[in-house]
Amino acid sequence: MSAELISILVLVVVFVIATTRSINMGALAFAAAFGVGELVADLDADKIFAGFPGDLFVVLVGVTYLFAIARANGTTDWLVHASIRLVRGRVVLIPWVMFVLTGALTAIGAVSPAAVAIVAPIALSFAARYSISPLLMGAMVVHGAQGGGFSPISIYGSIVNGIVEREGLPGNEVALFLASLIVNLVIAGVVFVLFGGLKLRGADERVRSAGTDLGKDADGRADEAADDGAGADADRNADRNAGRNAGKDSDREADGGAGEDVSRLSPARIATLAALVALVVAVLAFDLDAGLTSITLAVALSTFWPADSRNAVTQIAWPTVLLICGVLTYVGVLDEMGTIDWAGEGVSDIGVPLLSAVLLCYIGALVSAFASSVGIMGALIPLAVPFLAQGEIGAVGMVAALAVSATVVDVSPFSTNGALVLAAAPDVDRERFFRQLMMYGGIVVAVVPAVVWLALVVPDWG
Repeated sequence: MSAELISILVLVVVFVIATTRSINMGALAFAAAFGVGELVADLDADKIFAGFPGDLFVVLVGVTYLFAIARANGTTDWLVHASIRLVRGRVVLIPWVMFVLTGALTAIGAVSPAAVAIVAPIALSFAARYSISPLLMGAMVVHGAQGGGFSPISIYGSIVNGIVEREGLPGNEVALFLASLIVNLVIAGVVFVLFGGLKLRGADERVRSAGTDLGKDADGRADEAADDGAGADADRNADRNAGRNAGKDSDREADGGAGEDVSRLSPARIATLAALVALVVAVLAFDLDAGLTSITLAVALSTFWPADSRNAVTQIAWPTVLLICGVLTYVGVLDEMGTIDWAGEGVSDIGVPLLSAVLLCYIGALVSAFASSVGIMGALIPLAVPFLAQGEIGAVGMVAALAVSATVVDVSPFSTNGALVLAAAPDVDRERFFRQLMMYGGIVVAVVPAVVWLALVVPDWG
């Protein structure tokens, strides 16, 4: 049995054990990386650790640290209320607002994970308060980011168009952008319908009947009306006891139990809002690292308001960090020992262009669900060149199908975007949410590559 095949079988075993024994998959993956790396691939520790995603580790820690402080001082509550006022109490519009916002950020040049890191914590805080499915809200954020991700001036678009030009293939920047936008828009629409988006129209009516000026009652009664209006629970006391109003509880704790009005901008909230704006500007305008910037801003806020940040470090999603970093370290071992290239070259050697095309789309989707989308696109497009050169398959459609397949699966909890969504969700059963994201990501991996192959590749065949 080849070393590449052994490494794939070990990955399957990791999934099975983690699912049946409730062991953190990241810890299992670290053990697998050590065993396969040392015993099968003859890699030393330095090469094994070369696959450790240090940048993603910092992003996950930094973003969840910063937003833990924002939740503690009530800033996320204020943002949620501001969003409701902005859309005049139409809760049903909020998931689409998040879709458009992340799409606009990536379309103008933000890296997809940076856009998700900025929007996801706010979107999921809103989802927690108004009992919107976190899977719905998280999927809308990620698909929005990917929908705008291939504009001609975006990071993904520039990379793919550059690869196409370097390989001497015919390209179409607008077709690439529209393919990704339409696919992600359709998926977002399906997710919206299937996961309760249409039911939010009833919540709109109840929010408006309760009064959209959510900040008019300083003792928090308007807050309770909004929670009831969104359909969280008929019983306000049960809702509060369930812990859904974590932001208000944090307000009371920080203010000595005074119950500060969540619609009022205190100095701590103003500073936190300024920090969030600074994060956006640093990432988009100055291309600074989102993780390092978030940690720096969180430390600054902690220095001036230590009471708000007393427990923030403990609220960092450490189990999620372990899970994601462990799995990606093992994927790095697979890459180092050539397993990914081995699989791709085996597909490209089949000799049937149409079959090779769909298999490459599936490999792109599967690998990208665990690894870098940009990296897999950079590897797969050149692998497609030999049968594209035969002229039986159109290059524009094939490149678009590969690009979409390799990025639409970023809802997987093992990808950077999916991991950010998992880490940012407050007041959820994280294990259950992780399984939901993994199942949803698996469905996307199974379905979307075939659909884009049928829509973009098969019509140009022959």
